Amino acid sequence: MSAPTGLRAVVAVAGAGLPVISFLARLPAALCPIGTLLMLTELNGIGRAGLVAGMLWTGQAVGGPPIGRLADRLGHRPVILVASLANAATIAALVASVLAGTPAAVQALLAALVGLTIPQVGPLSRTRWIVLTRSRPAELTGRALSFDTMVDEVGFMAGPALAGTVVVLVHPVAAMVLAAALIAVFGVLFAVHPTAPRGGGGPRTAGVRLLSPGLLVLFAMALLQGMVWGGANAGVSALAKHLGAFGAAGFVWGAMAVTSALAGLVTTAMPGPWDLTVRLRLAMVAQAALLFPLLAVDGHVGAAVAVAGVGFAVAPHLIALFGLAERVAPVARMGEAMAMLGSGLIVGQGVAALASGQLAQRWGHGAAFTFSCAAGVVAVAVALTFVRREAFAVAGPRSVAVQQG
Repeated sequence: MSAPTGLRAVVAVAGAGLPVISFLARLPAALCPIGTLLMLTELNGIGRAGLVAGMLWTGQAVGGPPIGRLADRLGHRPVILVASLANAATIAALVASVLAGTPAAVQALLAALVGLTIPQVGPLSRTRWIVLTRSRPAELTGRALSFDTMVDEVGFMAGPALAGTVVVLVHPVAAMVLAAALIAVFGVLFAVHPTAPRGGGGPRTAGVRLLSPGLLVLFAMALLQGMVWGGANAGVSALAKHLGAFGAAGFVWGAMAVTSALAGLVTTAMPGPWDLTVRLRLAMVAQAALLFPLLAVDGHVGAAVAVAGVGFAVAPHLIALFGLAERVAPVARMGEAMAMLGSGLIVGQGVAALASGQLAQRWGHGAAFTFSCAAGVVAVAVALTFVRREAFAVAGPRSVAVQQG
C-alpha cells in the first residue's frame, strides 16, 4: 500500500482528531476581542467597549511570548492546561462583571487577564507539528505548517463572524460564554493530547538565543499584516455602522475566511516550486493590489467581495511567514518564536484599530481602508527589501530539540 500524500499525509501523522481539537481550542482567541467589543458596545456603550477590548488585545499580545517560553521549557501539557482553565475562569468573571455593571476599571483589568491567559493554541500547534514531523521529509513539515496555518486563519477570520452571529441571535454576552466553554473543553483536550511535547528544560533552553535578523524581519511582516487587517476591519465596521447594520460587519469580514481557507488548501496541497521567500514576496504584492478595491466600496456586497479578494493572499503569506520562522528560530524556543509572531499580528491589529478607527470617525470608512492600503504597500517594501533567500537559509544543525511526550 502506497504512503499517503498531500493533506492525507499530514493528517496521518497525528490523526484527524488533533486538527479538529486545535481548531476549536483556538477559536476563543478570535472570539474574545470582537465578542468583548460587541458585548460592551451593546450593554455599556462604544467608549467603554473600545477601552476594555483594547486591554484584552494588549494582554493577549504581552502574554503570548511568555506562555510560549513556558511551554518550551516545561512542556505543552501543564502550561496549556493551566492557561486554558485560567482563561475560561477569567472570561466568566469578565462576563459577570459586565452583567453586574461594575466600574470600567474592573472590567478593563479582567479583560487584560483574559488576554494574558489565552493559551496560544495556534503558535503551539505549529510547534507541535514541527516536533511531529522532524524525522520525516522536509516537504511534510512544510505541508503540516501550511495546513495548520490555514486552520489558524479559518478560525481567526471565522471568529468575528461567529461572534456577530451569536450576539445578534442570542444575547450580547453569548460570544464570550461560547468562548469560555470552548476553551474549557477543547483547550484541555489539546493540552492532554498524546502529541503534546515535553519541555526542553530550563538549563537546556536558557542559553539558546531567540532573536535573529531573520526573525525580526518576520516580526515586522506580522506587525504590518496586523495593521492591514486592523485597518480593513475598522473600515468594514465603520461602513456597517454608516449603513445602519453594525452586526453585518462580522458577516462581511467572514468572507475573507472562505477565500483564505481555499487559498490555504491549494497552497498546502500544491505548494509550488518557489522558495518560501519568493512566495512571501509574491503574496505581499498580491495582497497590496487586492486591497485597493476597498477604496471604492460603498455597500455590504461590494465590501464582502473586496474583502474576499484580499483573503486569497492572506493564507499564502502567513504560510510562508511561519514556514520561514521554522527555518530561523531555534527548535528549543520554537513555541516562543511562533507566539512572538502571533503577538506581532495582534499588536498590529490593535495599533491599526486605534488609528484607523479615529480616521474613520472623522473622515468615514474610506479613510480606514486607506490606512489598510498604506500598510499593505509598506509591507511590500519591507518584503522586497529584506526577505531574501540567503537571509533565511537553514545554517547547520538546529538547536536543542523539544521532545514529544
